[in-house]
Amino acid sequence: MPAPAMFLVSGITLYAGAAVAVGLFDRLGAPAVGWWRIALAAVVLLAWRRPWRRRWTRRDLVAAALFGVVLAAMNVVFYVAVDHLPLGVAVAIEFLGPVAVAAVTGRGWQERAAIVVAAAGVVLLAGVTLGSGISREDAVIGLSAVLAAAACWAGYIVLGKRVAHGGSGVDGLAVGMVAGAVAFAPFFASSTPEVVTDPPLLLFLLVVAVCSSVVPYVLDQVVLRRVGMARFSVMLALLPATAVLVGAVVLQQVPTWPELAGLALVSGAIVMTART
Repeated sequence: MPAPAMFLVSGITLYAGAAVAVGLFDRLGAPAVGWWRIALAAVVLLAWRRPWRRRWTRRDLVAAALFGVVLAAMNVVFYVAVDHLPLGVAVAIEFLGPVAVAAVTGRGWQERAAIVVAAAGVVLLAGVTLGSGISREDAVIGLSAVLAAAACWAGYIVLGKRVAHGGSGVDGLAVGMVAGAVAFAPFFASSTPEVVTDPPLLLFLLVVAVCSSVVPYVLDQVVLRRVGMARFSVMLALLPATAVLVGAVVLQQVPTWPELAGLALVSGAIVMTART
């Protein structure tokens, strides 16, 4: 399957899962839903891949574990962001991470200029958010969380490439998710009695885990083995439009014209790195 087609499937499932997750925030809180997404995805991947059957070096295990902790942190802070910001806006601002990776690993002037264009789009989106009907507290918390998610996403790409090229691939993803779930368990595992005694809630969390973690991250590992980090970041340009579409259709978060302008700047920044 061509890489763009993989990313289309990845984007649709990723943000469909996010839309389902938003409906669970009132029950568990956004950070806890983010942790359960990783924990249940880890269970699914362990049952599927059974990574203990392969021979692991200490270096591979450390790389996979670090990758998983960064991945878990990215999920938790991103869900905090979408609890306070529209989905499309949060995704667009989070793209500072991949664009920064493309700018650093690219070799031409376009990659360097792309980070400036992306930053302009983020400033516009942040300004629109602060001046919108969203409370200042929501805006500040949401913007802070999504900038943290952007930094984690940059780390996810770099570390994910190392895991993919190390040969462990999806097995490394399974180990990483276990490490991420364990690392954040002291903060969120207290919700376990509530979740396991509520089958519908557990089912919805499983849907979120499969749609937003298992499917897209498995596809990421497949593609990361084929392409460089900069090109991987470029192909992620398919995701902002997908997030806006899902947010508008499922969550009734229709973007304003200034928000669309900011989204266009961010997408344009990603396209500017396509030469790499």
